[in-house]
Amino acid sequence: MPVSLPAALEPILPLLRCPSCGAELTPADGALRCPRRHSFDLARHGYVGLLTGARATSGDDGPMARARRDFLAAGRYAPVRDAVAELAAEADLSGRSRRQPATVVDVGCGTGYYLAGVLDALPDAVGLGLDTSGHALRVAAKAHERAAAATWDVFRPFPIASEQVDVVLDVFAPRNPAEFHRVLRPGGVLVVVRPFGGHLAELRSQVTQMVTVDPDKERRLHQALDPYFEPARTVEVEYTTPLTRQEAVDLVLMTPSARHVTEAELADDGELPEQVTVSVLATAYRRR
Repeated sequence: MPVSLPAALEPILPLLRCPSCGAELTPADGALRCPRRHSFDLARHGYVGLLTGARATSGDDGPMARARRDFLAAGRYAPVRDAVAELAAEADLSGRSRRQPATVVDVGCGTGYYLAGVLDALPDAVGLGLDTSGHALRVAAKAHERAAAATWDVFRPFPIASEQVDVVLDVFAPRNPAEFHRVLRPGGVLVVVRPFGGHLAELRSQVTQMVTVDPDKERRLHQALDPYFEPARTVEVEYTTPLTRQEAVDLVLMTPSARHVTEAELADDGELPEQVTVSVLATAYRRR
């Protein structure tokens, strides 16, 4: 039996374009299709598979997606999500037609945790989460009643119409500044979140396999975004949060560090920190 169109995907359809030819997409027999008959399956888990050609290899595998889901559900990153929602709410929606809802696109959305927070702050908006990981998108497709989800690779041109998005989120994810600029409408906002300083320092000091924070990250970020965007406001989020042992394990395993250490190795490491410092910068950018 063909999979029906998820309710959250319907208001997003006018935004989507065929990844192969750029035409509009319409639902048909458990898929989205364009007039040239390019077809993209609707997964039974609630997301649409738009990614074509060679598969991207950087997305979460099953254990990483489960670790991310469980850790974020514990609320330890709630202040980060609140900061993202606060900055996203600064988008200028005054030029929006009442018939057309505000749109939020979360690039590298993972399990949809931050997208859901922004949609809670923007009660009339609809959202789309893009990620390479089908495992993560199974959760993202159910993260919020107004959040749709689709497979996509941030490094390719987005399957989205130009100047139609009000908010683009990039939270601990790779970036494509040219595409962010193309899809954002005038008055829209790009929100970028990245670690800085002593982020997860207690955990990094005890788990030597963890990926470190690049000290040159800020310079490279500004260099990449500067041709397209200007910073409007930056929020520094820094606090210490307690951790259970399982939360500490999940926090390691939901990051790229999971490719360097296993859960069994973490179990053999003895004591893990009972608290950790969260230190991130969240910046709202405007289009140039």
